Amino acid sequence: MVTTSWQVPLSQAIQQLCDAGVPSPKYDARSLAEHCFGRVPVASEPISAQMQASFEALVRRRAEREPLQHILGTMWFRYLELESRPGVFITRPETELVAQAAIDEANRLIKDGIENPRILDLCTGSGAIAISIATEVPQCQVTAVELSEVAFESAQRNNAAYGNRVELVQADALQFGIEVKPSAVATVDTRAASPVEKNTSSPSSEECVNEYFDVVVSNPPYVPRYHDLAPEVLSDPHMALFGGGDDGLEFPTALIAHAAKILKPGALLVMEHADEQGKALRETAGQYFSQVRTGTDYSGADRWLWARK
Repeated sequence: MVTTSWQVPLSQAIQQLCDAGVPSPKYDARSLAEHCFGRVPVASEPISAQMQASFEALVRRRAEREPLQHILGTMWFRYLELESRPGVFITRPETELVAQAAIDEANRLIKDGIENPRILDLCTGSGAIAISIATEVPQCQVTAVELSEVAFESAQRNNAAYGNRVELVQADALQFGIEVKPSAVATVDTRAASPVEKNTSSPSSEECVNEYFDVVVSNPPYVPRYHDLAPEVLSDPHMALFGGGDDGLEFPTALIAHAAKILKPGALLVMEHADEQGKALRETAGQYFSQVRTGTDYSGADRWLWARK
């Protein structure tokens, strides 16, 4: 039985989300209505009592600051529609710029005569960066590494949806590409939730590089321990958020050193970081790379490291 038009519940939903502190109440309300109705409804269209109840239940979840992407079950990244679920890092618009830098480098390499550039995405999460590169530059050989079981399974499903173009490997990002003989000193897993145990191992002659790449790209855990974070951000897995230490630099610093080992001479590292970490990471990268600079996000803030070996 028809009870009212969409205009009333939509207006109420926008106000409810606004009161809850949701940053984009109008967009979110319309997205939830589209999810419920199958398309964006016209305000004057009738809504049944059953559909209104379903819509209001979704709005309550969003008002409790459950991420919109988890409610919808999908998230967008560049040209991709990806699965979104709890336990998997939600993609951000800024990371699209990191992917673009890797894509630009891949295209440059192809133009220079390298037919199948080898690209490695460390801490791939949902697979967003890796799948973007593989679909936009299909000549590339793309490998993506993820440690989390939940995220790895999500990346597998996303990869399958786009033709299984990416080689997915479940492994520790800081170990991938390095063969360590049994006598070498073992390292600790630096991707545990913050606080992170410090890796106390020293470089060993027992290590043997068995992978070389043209580009390493990563959106690693880098958030400082005491950052004020929105409730939606805290829904992300902490192992994908916090970089270790008060400044969040433990994991990014280790990743820079690791990337330097597995990149070919002249190859490129592109790595996302927090806006306040640019200077420190440039200094670290300068110890391993010949050219180093910082890329900015849409707001002009320092957001990613560009380092050529």
